[in-house]
Amino acid sequence: MSSLTYDLVIVGSGFAGCMTALNFLETCERLNKPTRVALVEVGKKGERCGASRWTGAFLRMGRGLDFDEDWIQEMIQVSNGQADLEYCRQLAREAKTSVEYVENRGVNFIRHEEKNVLLEFKTNQHFVMPDGGGWAIIKALMKNIEKYENCDIHWETEGRNLLTDQQGRVNGLQVRRANGLLENIYAPDVMLASGGFEGNREMLAKYVGPKTHELQVIAPGLKYNRGQGLNMALQVGADTAGSFDSIHSELVDTRATKPDAVIWGHNYGIVVNGNCERFYDEGKRHLFATFEMIALELWRDHNNKGYFITDATTMTRFRPGWVYESTDQEPIEAKTISELAKKLGLDESKLENTITEFNAACNDRPLDLMKLDGKATTGLKVNKSNWANPINSPPFYAFPVTTQITFTFGGVKVNTNSQVLAPSGTPLPGLWATGELTGLYYNAGVSLAQRLQISKEKAAL
Repeated sequence: MSSLTYDLVIVGSGFAGCMTALNFLETCERLNKPTRVALVEVGKKGERCGASRWTGAFLRMGRGLDFDEDWIQEMIQVSNGQADLEYCRQLAREAKTSVEYVENRGVNFIRHEEKNVLLEFKTNQHFVMPDGGGWAIIKALMKNIEKYENCDIHWETEGRNLLTDQQGRVNGLQVRRANGLLENIYAPDVMLASGGFEGNREMLAKYVGPKTHELQVIAPGLKYNRGQGLNMALQVGADTAGSFDSIHSELVDTRATKPDAVIWGHNYGIVVNGNCERFYDEGKRHLFATFEMIALELWRDHNNKGYFITDATTMTRFRPGWVYESTDQEPIEAKTISELAKKLGLDESKLENTITEFNAACNDRPLDLMKLDGKATTGLKVNKSNWANPINSPPFYAFPVTTQITFTFGGVKVNTNSQVLAPSGTPLPGLWATGELTGLYYNAGVSLAQRLQISKEKAAL
């Protein structure tokens, strides 16, 4: 078994890994400190793995790159107080500096003012996104990294095990090359930046629970996120954080031929299952606070097959625009609900009845998409709390949707210096982690244990 020696080994070449590599290389260059860096990536050169290459990278920031001041409060709310607030505050403090760092290395960030969607964060109806999405960031970072002759990028190389000395300090990484052979790469520090485990069906079943094998990943590069970084860290005694039984998922157009074809605007119409039944309060909260939850319910309880339905009132307002144009397919259009049902392969009378009942249940308040307007329904099995506008203005539109997994929540616990912690709170010498691999999020939907209890209660009834 051959071996190589570096000053730093980084596992994963997404945002987190590339930022670590470039910042370390630039710092050592500025200090005139000789160094060698290894960037280890399981995917092929040019393929771009994980999630970074595919995301639109919408950032909760205002025109002046001011970070959303309400984000930490949102984290407290959704996690029931379990979120690591010190970590969250550090992230908030570093957000502007991080974006400026990437801007200075060739990425143009668009300051977008949103005039149609109520954003739940305090950035004066603005958010920031890279021109070209995550791909633009990855290309810029990698272009700068490749200028350094003292950085070796090991493509098609899978991290298998962390190496430790006799005292337990991490001092390298065992990898498997494309030819199947093992090799040791030594370094006094190893940074794990290899994402979650959404590409590993076994780990999804173990942690998240039943039916996870039915979930497709939202982007092709996620097939490489197989949780190896997490497993390696656990093997050397790392503590954990985040909800291991929770995931982030999104509704996507089933017809799309491109990745990340999210149908964002579920709030501005209705979503029905294959039996033409509504099953979720589409106007419960703001768009970004509910689009994950409706996706989870569609997958868990409705065979992962649904349809977003709206009319000309919504489509005229939102198109062109990002809300319904992440997909590369046009919405299905029809002059009548009956014709729309036929095109969708749904029962015509059932869909007509659902929409007729919904329309009749809408109150007379004015529709105002820029606030939680209280335009709601009453008397339905599942009421809509806001933006319940009758679907009665032809033509009518629909997107067939399914749920796809975006990322997992469970990960390793780190401090604000990115050091991986043992359960005692002590940093594990030589081991670092960043990005999705660090557990931050809690409580997306109902946990497996809660679902089992609900099932027992339903059975008792």
